[in-house]
Amino acid sequence: MTHSKGPSRERLRRYWNKQAHSYDRGMDFFERVFFTDGREWACSHASGDVLEVAIGTGRNLPCYPADVTITGIELSPAMLAIARQRAAGLGRDVDLREGDAEHLPFDDASFDTVVCALSLCTIPSPVAAVGEMRRVLGTGGRLLLLDHISSTWPPVYAAQWLVERITIRAAGEHFTRRQLPLVQAAGFQIVETERLKAGTVERIHAVKPARPQQLPLGASPGRRAGPA
Repeated sequence: MTHSKGPSRERLRRYWNKQAHSYDRGMDFFERVFFTDGREWACSHASGDVLEVAIGTGRNLPCYPADVTITGIELSPAMLAIARQRAAGLGRDVDLREGDAEHLPFDDASFDTVVCALSLCTIPSPVAAVGEMRRVLGTGGRLLLLDHISSTWPPVYAAQWLVERITIRAAGEHFTRRQLPLVQAAGFQIVETERLKAGTVERIHAVKPARPQQLPLGASPGRRAGPA
């Protein structure tokens, strides 16, 4: 299967800078219909020192527990500026930095939790990004992912494949990716997975074990709800 080549990282930065001021308005519909309480689910599992990768406009900020310390990294300066305004409005002290998910500017084992919501679908190399998330997590640290993925229903998958012929080139956005195999391959231990909306939305809760975990052949990666 031939995939369209996505835009360069600099082009992605320019694209998201242009989209920054309309992003929240555009996401409102999709949050209500597709992702429902996904952000609340991810943030409610966060604890300790939290890194949010691709924090965007900071839509997750109202959902975090009051006692966590939040660091956010984002490729787009315009998105980051809105996140800073949101943090100030919430009265939260958040360390927000411009940066690249594939080259996180943090030491090994710097965080207790890493959150990434609705962003691995657009990061050019999700393998590199997940590897970096593992690197900056301490042993026992939590990885919490929310994203849209390839559907389990063939007609929906076919539509996703057609749509991403356009969206990959325009915005680097993929609809037929799935993050769970990448998380497993990176050596995380899967605590829970949940797949919703005809299999197009997935939530993943994983932890970084003392040693890399390999999923036994034929074993289930964790608890599931909804279509598998």
